[in-house]
Amino acid sequence: MSQPPAVLALRRCALAASVQHDLDLLPGVEGLTLTRAPAVRVSWRECRQALAGADPESRAGRVRLAAELLRRRWLADRSVADLAERARPVGVPVGSVRHPGLDWVRLRVLGSAIDLGLGFAGLDPDRPDEVLVVSQPALQAAGVPAEDWWPPALGYLNRMGELAAERYRRTPTEPLRPMGDCDVVTLLAAAPLRAALVAGEAAGLRAVAVPMRTRGWCDLSRTDPAFALAAAAATAAADRGFDRPVLVTADEVAVAPAGGRPAEVVLRDPAVADRPWLRDPLYR
Repeated sequence: MSQPPAVLALRRCALAASVQHDLDLLPGVEGLTLTRAPAVRVSWRECRQALAGADPESRAGRVRLAAELLRRRWLADRSVADLAERARPVGVPVGSVRHPGLDWVRLRVLGSAIDLGLGFAGLDPDRPDEVLVVSQPALQAAGVPAEDWWPPALGYLNRMGELAAERYRRTPTEPLRPMGDCDVVTLLAAAPLRAALVAGEAAGLRAVAVPMRTRGWCDLSRTDPAFALAAAAATAAADRGFDRPVLVTADEVAVAPAGGRPAEVVLRDPAVADRPWLRDPLYR
């Protein structure tokens, strides 16, 4: 088994994050301190958790630790009352790089594709429209009573799901889009939207492509079979939805099993279709 990162490697990783993201921090024996008032202490154990198995000497490790420290800083800069106004539900695909760990999960949607937990709207000053996922240790350090804030957040999700379902019924051919502060992955965790998606389906099942957090496509019979895979691969990992289509019922969301050769199916299509309406135009 691999050994956990040594404190020296964690110190170098933290100092690199400090330089790259202009974070004022002071490493110590038991951990580091974000020195700007109010001061925030982060233990080396919490730093290891933030790495999620990444090498602290790697770029991925530095990015993950910097993201955790920035979130700690932003949480500490706001009052608990302000954070309560910003608390939102966030759905994260299981296995995503955005997933902050099992201790963050408040609800797992049946089908084991989406985990739900708390996030905060407008916490990142550079991306005020984004809802940031915050790890459970960071919530505890900020004094956030996640158990008390979760029921209102879940009620918000259901309201946004009802609005998204109404929009889908009006324009069923349009792609799924965010509603309020809920992206498409989060909206799929809402029962009202799932019920609307499968209404009228004989099997009570619908395949939906959500390669990115901000868009979803429901009519896959009119979509290139390789689209979901290609779109997911072209999307940054932090903004990615699901690498494969998801199977949606009124109660579950599950990732479609791997298999098939969608790219090969597309390549079999002839380059030029022999159809009169696709002939070269005639100019006079």
